[in-house]
Amino acid sequence: MHVTVEVVGEGVEEVSVGADGTYADLVRAVDLSPHEVSVLVDGSPVPEDQPVEADRVKVLRLIKGGAA
Repeated sequence: MHVTVEVVGEGVEEVSVGADGTYADLVRAVDLSPHEVSVLVDGSPVPEDQPVEADRVKVLRLIKGGAA
């Protein structure tokens, strides 16, 4: 399955995943960690361990901050 992955603010990539691929697999394919992003399908977050069912997703990096 071919999926268009948009990393918000960084660009768009075409990614291929197998029939049993998960959203975490998509995230890893664009060199990110599933623990540092949220994956959105039609504007709603999806669990990283859910099988890919969409042909276009948005990946939003989570920003971590602390006291300066």
